[in-house]
Amino acid sequence: MWYQDGQDGRVTRPYLGVVAAGPQVIQAVGALNLAKEHLAGLFAELREAYPDQLAELKAILPFRHPGLNQHLKGDGLARLHLKQCWRRVPVAEAAVARVRFAWYSSGRSIQRVSVPECEAMLMKLDTEADHVRLQLRLLAGLPSDEILARIQPQAPLMRANLFYREPVLREDGELRTRRAMNVSLPLFLPHDDLRLPALNQPSPTPPAQRTRARRGDVRIEDTPFLKSLRVHRYR
Repeated sequence: MWYQDGQDGRVTRPYLGVVAAGPQVIQAVGALNLAKEHLAGLFAELREAYPDQLAELKAILPFRHPGLNQHLKGDGLARLHLKQCWRRVPVAEAAVARVRFAWYSSGRSIQRVSVPECEAMLMKLDTEADHVRLQLRLLAGLPSDEILARIQPQAPLMRANLFYREPVLREDGELRTRRAMNVSLPLFLPHDDLRLPALNQPSPTPPAQRTRARRGDVRIEDTPFLKSLRVHRYR
């Protein structure tokens, strides 16, 4: 729940593991996740009601008790990491026969943007710079109603593929035999005999290059059209 010295404020630290748990522990993890959701909701209310005071609140939070603050500061834990506080502990919904872990390092978020929106973003940059003026000229050559794609690469994450012992009934009435979930905290698996299922041992670090084959139906051009904005054209 704490920042470590030198940790980027936008980065969360993964703590990967697997726990075979009985009903009592699974119930406790469920209660923990509810508490995390409640904490996230309270901070969302604070942000909306007191946006200016929230930064001050986070700054004074470690100083409520000098002894506690000194103890935490000695271990590099003087600042609370809110995202790490309320991220959910992953729990499988039923007994699992096998779990396969794999790094997912090719994730990206794609935002659809219009030509006028791109122009407004470029105008906020240094319009006297040659590369910005070049991009403005490129943009001027497009139809004003063309839709572009702004791409943000996502940090590598660990994905767990769960294979259930028995099919699980989904909310939509369909049965499913497997499920994929992103995990950054220990994965809790309900097992009455408290034995772990079959597991693979993933690499401790994500691969340097993409390992999955590229899809043949990719609709976005590989080369950025507006490099400063990470904006691409659709094919």
